[in-house]
Amino acid sequence: MSSTPVLASTREELAGLLASARAGGRPVGLVPTMGALHEGHASLIRAARARVGDRGGPVVVSIFVNPLQFGPNEDLDRYPRTLDADLQVCAREGADLVFAPSVEEVYPGGDPQVTVRPGPVGKILEGKIRPGHFRGVLTVVAKLLGLVRPDVAVFGEKDYQQLTLIRRMVLDLNLGVEVVGAETVREPDGLALSSRNRYLDPEQRQQAVALSRALRAAQESAGYGADVALASARAELRAAPGVDLDYLVITDPGLGALPAVVPPGTPARILIAARVGGTRLIDNLPLTLGTAPTSEASE
Repeated sequence: MSSTPVLASTREELAGLLASARAGGRPVGLVPTMGALHEGHASLIRAARARVGDRGGPVVVSIFVNPLQFGPNEDLDRYPRTLDADLQVCAREGADLVFAPSVEEVYPGGDPQVTVRPGPVGKILEGKIRPGHFRGVLTVVAKLLGLVRPDVAVFGEKDYQQLTLIRRMVLDLNLGVEVVGAETVREPDGLALSSRNRYLDPEQRQQAVALSRALRAAQESAGYGADVALASARAELRAAPGVDLDYLVITDPGLGALPAVVPPGTPARILIAARVGGTRLIDNLPLTLGTAPTSEASE
């Protein structure tokens, strides 16, 4: 039977609750979230447990709606805050500690004067459409890593650009934590789980499946190259009503440009962002380019 995780709301409480694990040399796992937990988050908690549980280490789930990563016209005020339900998910999945601080606790001096600049990858895709977003994301993740000092931190691949930037920050700043990317969890019809899905009405919910259909079409045709894969995805979107596309791109796994000549078997990533009604959704999938057999002339 699952036990209720201990709830900490201050840095002092967090440090005290983790002291015995640190003193005993047990590894700590961290799952940073903004709450409104769903099965996708539950899979992250399970991944963290798998990484540290065999050595008796605790799993910490942070729940914090970070104002620094929301733009002036975004959905900070209406972002769902469901702490009681989130604690039930954490209990079910065996999290040991939930860190749910206030804004004042995370940013005691108001907006921080020193922040983390995301660099070139932070200026494309989501970073281009949402200026300042990744500065806010990386700054709060750096704070959480400093407060929890985990050995392992688990993030979802659904936010692929975020995951890529966090890995780069950890590498460049020598933060000494293993960053694990967990596969996106989907509904049976393919829609990626997201806390923002609850904003969709029934008609929009059906329309939103077009994002994952487009990505699957690209994945299935990727053997014929990036151009064919992208065309397959665009064909799916042209047939989809109610989807207002922000971007649809194929990049290398690090979000850089593909080479001019793509050798067979080249790994890549296709990423999409679109609005369905008033809700903005993102998704992505891995691709393997150029592996389809070429047809031979008949004799």
